[in-house]
Amino acid sequence: MNRLYIPLILFFFLVLEGVALELLPASLVTNELIIVPHWVFIFLLFLAIFYDRENTYLSVLYGIVFGLLIDIVYTGVLGVYMFSYAVIIYIIHGLTKMLHANFFAVILLGVAGLVLTELSINTIFSVVGITEMVWKDYLLYRMIPTLIANLLFLLVLYPLMTRRIASWGDERFSKNTTF
Repeated sequence: MNRLYIPLILFFFLVLEGVALELLPASLVTNELIIVPHWVFIFLLFLAIFYDRENTYLSVLYGIVFGLLIDIVYTGVLGVYMFSYAVIIYIIHGLTKMLHANFFAVILLGVAGLVLTELSINTIFSVVGITEMVWKDYLLYRMIPTLIANLLFLLVLYPLMTRRIASWGDERFSKNTTF
């Protein structure tokens, strides 16, 4: 049963990302700020840090699948979120081997992951010609508000999910099964 919790939670966050801006006050949404929720990415970050072991890459697999779902549902270009989420989660999975899984490491990896994800998505969209935002405006009106909003979500989700995800990982990988 625990195997179903992770995809269901990821699907729940996928759906909530679409209505997240409706939950914010109108003064933030109608302002010039562009806030992009990356809640699926935050949960994938927790999976990479607390669920996966050194030789398992389920968080990367979930990043590919749910990144593709985000591309299908919310964007017009397939593969942007899929590529970005998978590559950045793979990098974070590699960095967790050097850092202990504690609060400060999660914050550091969360900031680095969110910045890299936003930069890669914006770069791909700029190359394709979907966005044409000057880097200064991008940094002020999209990157910083998105980073702050997603860090707040990370801080709310951290105490609720870390022990639970770690125990799911212990249960899953103590049986010596890979799938």
